[in-house]
Amino acid sequence: MPTLTIPAPTDYDSSLRNEVQLIAIPAFTDNYIWLICKDDHAVVVDPGDAEPVQAILQRHSLTLDAILLTHHHHDHVGGVPDLRTSTQAVIYGPASEPLPACDHRLASGDQVKFDTVGLSLSVLDVPGHTAGHIAYHGTLDQDTVLFCGDTLFSAGCGRLFEGTAEQMHQSLTKLAQLPDDTLVCCAHEYTLANLAWARKADPANLAIRKRQEEAQALRDKGLPTLPSTISQEQATNPFLRTDNQGVITSASSRAGHPLDNATAVFAELRDWKNHF
Repeated sequence: MPTLTIPAPTDYDSSLRNEVQLIAIPAFTDNYIWLICKDDHAVVVDPGDAEPVQAILQRHSLTLDAILLTHHHHDHVGGVPDLRTSTQAVIYGPASEPLPACDHRLASGDQVKFDTVGLSLSVLDVPGHTAGHIAYHGTLDQDTVLFCGDTLFSAGCGRLFEGTAEQMHQSLTKLAQLPDDTLVCCAHEYTLANLAWARKADPANLAIRKRQEEAQALRDKGLPTLPSTISQEQATNPFLRTDNQGVITSASSRAGHPLDNATAVFAELRDWKNHF
């Protein structure tokens, strides 16, 4: 079982200073900025806004060691210039994307390690949402974690702004093969909206209804529905279930003709979700 708290807390807990903390900092309307802390050190993932990150760092006298970026969209990188000015953090990001700053350009197979916070990660290329999108997968203390930006969402996936349906389907297939207990740290609070659509796309799936009830209870308390897990996504995310007969039937019905391969099913699901 994961050792970290689920759902993730949204603020730093000073009583746990000597332990690893995985924090989902709310930003903008529905973003989460992931902050990993231990002792006096911190690492941040996709800081679209510097202010809430700086507030925690200053309030708790934390040193920001590194910034990890998954892709170039402003709601993921907008806080980088201010954080670069106010900290000595080293910046890591995708090799082929335009970023406001980056010290280390990363591609598939590269490794990054931050012993100060117990974090060790490998880089995965996951194009689709953007052309050069990357994800980070590895270990945080005793847990397996995935920081996937806007590729995989809780019960959903990112829109195809720069990539193709085939690329995104391949990227999601790669993520779906990660260990079942991997904590999925995506970057938006989209769970309830995604599950409402998932019930249409996979109507016989009772696990979706159960998850919808659980997610609603968390949101009613003002808590994140994240992180998810790979096993939870495999059970309830239609985009990871393109080989499931119920999902195939629903997507084919919407398309008006049989869909004979997983990429075609994915493409129909993505268009359906775009217009839901």
